[in-house]
Amino acid sequence: MSIIKKVGTIVLVTAISMALISCGNTGDKSNDTTQNRTASASTTGQAGVVDDESKAHILRIAKESPDHTILAKAIEAAGIQNVLVNPGPLTVFAPTDKAFKALPEGTLDNLMKPENKSKLAKILTSHASPASLDQERLGRGMNVYLATGHYVQSEKKDGDVYVNGAKILGSVDASNGQVHVVDKVFLVAN
Repeated sequence: MSIIKKVGTIVLVTAISMALISCGNTGDKSNDTTQNRTASASTTGQAGVVDDESKAHILRIAKESPDHTILAKAIEAAGIQNVLVNPGPLTVFAPTDKAFKALPEGTLDNLMKPENKSKLAKILTSHASPASLDQERLGRGMNVYLATGHYVQSEKKDGDVYVNGAKILGSVDASNGQVHVVDKVFLVAN
């Protein structure tokens, strides 16, 4: 074999070896699909994106509110976090911790059990409307369409706005809609 063929063979083997080595796992990157599958739903999808620069979305508003710790836990237990970070528009009527504590004894604990996930998700979804509805519009009185397919009434009484009998205590504009803090949990019929 000529010297040129030997050098060519060495160069080719070296190039192939380097290509194979560069494609290999260096140990710095994890490709563990089991770990990826078992990640918490709150840290996957859009809900897992951390963005402290932009205007807060509905989920971030709920999670950062000291008056909505139960709601934030319920959202996670129901697995609906990603819905609340989507572009919207969406209006959420967010019951306070006090509103959840006013439910009949044992109701909240029962709803938070894994076997009741779909029921909890339906109750929470009944607090959302696929539209951006401000207090002024709600105060004029209207049938509010909820994400569950139900309609509830809004009205203005004694200067306060009510939706489904719940008083709106305050409102926050979100990047993907509106959050209205309410004093009652909606328990809509099936």
